[in-house]
Amino acid sequence: MLSYLHGYHAGNHADVLKHTVLTAMLARLVAKDKPLRYIDTHAGAGGYELRAAAARKNREYENGVAKIWAATDAPSAVARWLALAQRYNGNGALKRYPGSPWFAQQ
Repeated sequence: MLSYLHGYHAGNHADVLKHTVLTAMLARLVAKDKPLRYIDTHAGAGGYELRAAAARKNREYENGVAKIWAATDAPSAVARWLALAQRYNGNGALKRYPGSPWFAQQ
């Protein structure tokens, strides 16, 4: 059986899609005045270092988050996700990628 370690895949195109949908969905849910409970049964770590050996091995983030890191004309849902990812990096260069727990907390 193969094991899956997300550190090798952090920030890839699937993460971009998954976290864009997650942040858009949660933004809509928290806009309501009703309480909610968020449970993520498959969340990984709260964040990933893109300079770590695992992330550098396949450099999947280069075809994901890195491709749109400097976008200024993204659709609103993507722009929301991107602003959060940039905040996680201190609004500087792309060095780290936040995981689902961090996005959900925001």
